[in-house]
Amino acid sequence: MKVRIHVSLKPGVLDPQGRAIHHSLEGLGFSGVNDVRAGRLFELDVADSTTDEALDDMCRKLLANMVIENYRIEKVAA
Repeated sequence: MKVRIHVSLKPGVLDPQGRAIHHSLEGLGFSGVNDVRAGRLFELDVADSTTDEALDDMCRKLLANMVIENYRIEKVAA
């Protein structure tokens, strides 16, 4: 089973990488971009028997910093 895990900073947490990307986009002449928030995407290929609880545990223990980040689990249709 393919799984995508989207990790992003919680609202209100400063995002210096997003700010740098926004500044660079403006410098390259792209207008109309109001804000940029950078995140991470993990793609996992797991056994079909992997439970939602196990996926959640993976996120909480390793893939996301629960103090400053949120995550979303997406199961990809085969």
